[in-house]
Amino acid sequence: MQVSLTADEIAAIVRPQATRGATTEAIRTIASLEDAAAGDLSFLGNAKYKPQVASSKASIVLLPLDYDGEPAPNQLFLLLERPSAALAQLCIRIEQALWPKPAPGIHPTACIAPGARIAASATVGPLCVIEMGAVVGERTHLQAQAFVGRGATVGDDCWFMPGVAISAECIVRNRVRLHAGVVVGADGFGYEFSGGRHVKVPQVGIVVIDDDVEIGANSTLDRARFSRTVIGEGTKIDNLVQIGHNVTVGRHCIICAQTGISGSSTLEDYVVLGGQVGVSGHIRVGRGAKAGGQSGISANVEPGLSVNGTVALPYMLERRIQVLRKRLPDLFKRVEVIEEELKKSSAQ
Repeated sequence: MQVSLTADEIAAIVRPQATRGATTEAIRTIASLEDAAAGDLSFLGNAKYKPQVASSKASIVLLPLDYDGEPAPNQLFLLLERPSAALAQLCIRIEQALWPKPAPGIHPTACIAPGARIAASATVGPLCVIEMGAVVGERTHLQAQAFVGRGATVGDDCWFMPGVAISAECIVRNRVRLHAGVVVGADGFGYEFSGGRHVKVPQVGIVVIDDDVEIGANSTLDRARFSRTVIGEGTKIDNLVQIGHNVTVGRHCIICAQTGISGSSTLEDYVVLGGQVGVSGHIRVGRGAKAGGQSGISANVEPGLSVNGTVALPYMLERRIQVLRKRLPDLFKRVEVIEEELKKSSAQ
């Protein structure tokens, strides 16, 4: 990372409520509290790392308002209500400096079909393919080898990384960020068993992605069998996630890596699914529900409920069961002793 920001420039970006100390060092990179050296910026986002602040060599540290320690010489503490959110604001500025959008225009190696409509402010990178009737909105940036299929619509201010594929007729709204290898509109996994074989059921629906969604690398969203597969506004999806056909994901959900959601299931708003969660088909996960990593959800989940385990159980019940499992060997030994004593008693 090649950046150089003064303490005053950083303070202007994150707007601290208070400061302690001072530094003359320019900030060149971001590092953890433990690994930071002079010229680095660090932050305290998790209370368990608080003991590392006192020994950190970072030139600038973003800290919560209630932190009461003092900085070392040539070290600046910036006190904020939410250090992690402040760091995110700083990273936005750094990202703009490191990877600015190229000038609008269409690369000469791109293949643009007659009838495709591309905004003059959009950027279409090398080897992109835009098929007939497709629309690409204002200030949208398509990196190399992005594909926008026949009749598909991409809104304003989107950013597609290399190799993103938007299949025919699918709709991506505004400010959507898709990382490398995302596939929107692959055929849903639909077959009927007939005559001793699996016969493909045509998938004639679409995928709709609402505003401000971000989807991680190599995730896939299947085209609906009919109607729509929907990803709601503000939802964030990690790498390697599979969304089945006719799934509806609500607004502002978090779906972590390697999760799979089977066809026709619904996630209401603000649902959080940890890594490797599996959701069976035709399931409804209620608003604000949370599932721990590797949970298997095979029945509806009530709004606000936290679940864990396979099959997923109410969170605290499953945790109690895990504690008891560790005691099973001792329990069986005790049972064996009791059985031996009962045998001796019955023999007398």
